[in-house]
Amino acid sequence: MIRRAMLAAAALWAVGVQAAPPPAPEPVPAPEPANVAVTGGTIRGATDADGTLVFRAIPFAAPPLADLRWRAPASVVPWTGTRDATRAAPSCLQNDYGWNHADYVRASEDCLTLDIATQALSGKRPVMVWIHGGSNRAGSAGETIRSPLARRGVVLVAIQYRLGLFGNLPHRALAEEQGGKAGNYGLMDQIAALRWIQANIARFGGDPAKVTIFGESAGGQDVGLLLASPMTRGLFARAILQSGTPSFGLSWRPLTEALRLGDQLDAVLGTDGSLPPLRSASAHALLEADKALHDPALQHDDFMWLRTTIDGAVLPDTPARLLAQAMPRPAIIGSNRAEFGLPGGRPHRDAGVDAAFGPQAARARSFYRLDQPDPPADPRLGTRDLRIATDILFRCPAGQWAGVLSAAGGRVWRYELDLAPGGGLSFHGSDMAYVTGGQRFGPQSLSLADYWLSFAATGDPNGGSRPHWPSFDDKAKAQVLFDEAGVHPQTSPTTPCDWMVTP
Repeated sequence: MIRRAMLAAAALWAVGVQAAPPPAPEPVPAPEPANVAVTGGTIRGATDADGTLVFRAIPFAAPPLADLRWRAPASVVPWTGTRDATRAAPSCLQNDYGWNHADYVRASEDCLTLDIATQALSGKRPVMVWIHGGSNRAGSAGETIRSPLARRGVVLVAIQYRLGLFGNLPHRALAEEQGGKAGNYGLMDQIAALRWIQANIARFGGDPAKVTIFGESAGGQDVGLLLASPMTRGLFARAILQSGTPSFGLSWRPLTEALRLGDQLDAVLGTDGSLPPLRSASAHALLEADKALHDPALQHDDFMWLRTTIDGAVLPDTPARLLAQAMPRPAIIGSNRAEFGLPGGRPHRDAGVDAAFGPQAARARSFYRLDQPDPPADPRLGTRDLRIATDILFRCPAGQWAGVLSAAGGRVWRYELDLAPGGGLSFHGSDMAYVTGGQRFGPQSLSLADYWLSFAATGDPNGGSRPHWPSFDDKAKAQVLFDEAGVHPQTSPTTPCDWMVTP
């Protein structure tokens, strides 16, 4: 913009224009703020430069502080007057891992809020609810609400949920307090947000019968777990899982095993196993203790809160068994071509293969030729180790869960993405530019957002002049590849995915 203005000024100077400056334009009045009555009171949002109504930091539950720490989210605390909903909310508490530094410095334990963007308060438009990623230990709703999606006929919502130890702690005293169930408080937050949306979204021009939940990485995992949970019946109609599945190829964490994490916490803090000292502990002390917890079933504790606890409440059984009993809902599920390496790097690679393939580990080692020197990196799949990690954590689980969802009676569309701005490898998160960022690809100037928006409106990503995307079934295993050449229907790529331990 600045460069364009400078060039225009230079052109005028070159032709000798010496006219007097034009009269100042009439001032444009600032958009009127929008007031909406919601659960708890009235909020005032703002209208952005594109004419979109934006509402920030709307509470959907009571602050999970003091005695509400590690409980199911409580009802919104009513307020008097009109609440300002024009400023971004703080992130939920999290440690600093570098990539999330901005969220770390603005974090608070009082964080159970959501953002909404809508074109009008009237109407009955599809609703898309974003669940952010970050290994269930970091991240935030961020500026998702500024996505171009909000200007394309949907009501866009971005929610926040408790993270790390605050959102996932299984502890014996909590289980005793809560009827033998503990953990997954972050998932409970997401469910509370979906209930709030059902009760309030019509006031923002949204259709509560057309709610699509979508998320990437841990957000994709949580979407899959919400599909499975019996607590979500009637709360959403469709789901999109981007680079995340209920298991990430990991084993389930039974509650009896998960409770040992609470024992570790008591040992680290020097507490006596009761709840009062834990609920009165400082946030800083708990964040530091979170970094000290260890799960011996994992190759690396970066995945501590990605290994799903079967808590007895949100998940009374394994997700695969729950999905077999759940109401079928349409779903999109997929992964990127070259996501990221196994946590811990090469030293953990062979152990990761053994854990993922179990009785078929020798067969998988032979497939990947682990007894041979490293081959040259594939121009699109990357190194051998990157391919193994992508298979184990993303590609194979996506295929497995597409099969589970399809067998449960839901229509499923599976994809693989080989796109990245600038033409690089499609690392973890590359899909975001093409979904919430508005990036287009291929000779036809295609957009993943077009498919996602059609899915949100109709339950089918197809429509218009876009290349057809065949639905998945366990026999054909159809999927599409999105790459710079366009959209290519294909069957699942050749990998040893069929040998992996089943979820």
